[in-house]
Amino acid sequence: MRAPSAAAASGSASPHRLVPAWGRLARRALVVPGSLAAAVVLLALVALGLGDYPMNPGQVIAALGGNQGFASTIVLEWRLPRVLAAVVFGAALAVSGALFQTLTRNPLGSPDIIGFSTGAYTGAIISITLLGSQLVAEAAGALIGGLATALVVYLLAWRGGVQGFRLIIVGIAMTALLNSVNTYLLLRAQTEVAMAASIWGAGSISLVGWPETAFALVPLAVLGLATVVVVRPLRQLELGDDAARAHGVAAEPARLAILVIGVGLIATVTAIAGPIAFIALAAPQIARRLIRGAGIPLGASALTGALLLLGADQVAQHLVPGAVPVGVVTVVLGGIYLVALLVHEARKHL
Repeated sequence: MRAPSAAAASGSASPHRLVPAWGRLARRALVVPGSLAAAVVLLALVALGLGDYPMNPGQVIAALGGNQGFASTIVLEWRLPRVLAAVVFGAALAVSGALFQTLTRNPLGSPDIIGFSTGAYTGAIISITLLGSQLVAEAAGALIGGLATALVVYLLAWRGGVQGFRLIIVGIAMTALLNSVNTYLLLRAQTEVAMAASIWGAGSISLVGWPETAFALVPLAVLGLATVVVVRPLRQLELGDDAARAHGVAAEPARLAILVIGVGLIATVTAIAGPIAFIALAAPQIARRLIRGAGIPLGASALTGALLLLGADQVAQHLVPGAVPVGVVTVVLGGIYLVALLVHEARKHL
């Protein structure tokens, strides 16, 4: 006669045994993005009410309807473009970071680290120096600079294929080189041009209005749709090039397409707001730890990036004396995060 199981002997099974691991992960994959989205909406309402003319969330919602006179003007014309830019730009930076970290299979594989943000900044500086401060010219210069940097890094890292670690090392070297080029360009430029480029280079959305936000939304929307298209090949590449080819994915063309999309996202944000550090580096890893899944979740990464940049912008506006650019706040946070990440990675190899 078979002996009764431990669960039967105890009269009831543990709830954790009744819920498969994949079920808990699926639940987290729904709960975490929903919570992040709610946090973004709540923080946006708070941000729209902060300033010299404070409003509570109820007043903000009423002002959004457009029938509250001066309050509606403040919310819709003055504050909403900046809040919307923080949310959209944060999401774009985070998705770009998630794409590159997935491609390189390394949490340090962020466009901040591997030179693509710096390359976009170089292209924008050249455009400002030659053509003046024009939105279309800056955007084109940032995109060309980012793509050119990505191409050079890709070619230098190529050895019968591109490995993530090699791409990061080459990208770090390219970042150092481009930082020297940027310094040289600023020193050679006229004083007013150099000052404008330096202020813009700190990473700020304080001067972003509806024209700049609308200008960025179109390419970011297109790139967002392109990201959805490349999700499947991206997940296949996570398994390795051989596994990707076995599933019908052309590894190098897919990798190149993902690289172009990631550069386009970071270059578009850089063209409008300057290089904003930390978000692309940290948001994907924070989202992955929240979801506790195997790969980096793109949707949760986007929401995490939106929340981080919006929160950092509120700190820059209202908590730091003098209302510093948001890039200053993210650099400080990014430095702390990077040190913690390096320590964590070092402990893994001990």
